[in-house]
Amino acid sequence: MRYLLLVISIFLTVGCTSVKVKPLEASLEVSHVAIKRNSKVIVEEFLPLLQKKFNEHGITTEVFDENAPKNYSIILTYTALQSWDFSTYLSHAEISLTNSDFKEVASAEYHLIGKGGMSFMKWQSVETKISPVIDELLVQY
Repeated sequence: MRYLLLVISIFLTVGCTSVKVKPLEASLEVSHVAIKRNSKVIVEEFLPLLQKKFNEHGITTEVFDENAPKNYSIILTYTALQSWDFSTYLSHAEISLTNSDFKEVASAEYHLIGKGGMSFMKWQSVETKISPVIDELLVQY
């Protein structure tokens, strides 16, 4: 019985994270990305973090609300969802990059399975969670 309680307590304290990434290929030679602002995202630091990380990888960004800028080659769309457990925390995020033909050329998804369970890691900052995902997305840049 003691071992069963130990296994259950370990299971509850370990949060599982799912990360799926299709990297942006270097052959596309992307130097600038237009980001469509998602007004439904209330995770304030998400968009500035996207811009910062893309800049660190040598890709400039431009944010637009309605119509895509002229002469764009890549558009980035995103979503970021929060959950609540005593305070809010990032539990899911998706990033998609499409070309001017509306074909997805790269994508990334971050997901806390079971919304992080009892793991204290679910309360890590957005930057701590998403920076490695963006780094993997832009690994070739």
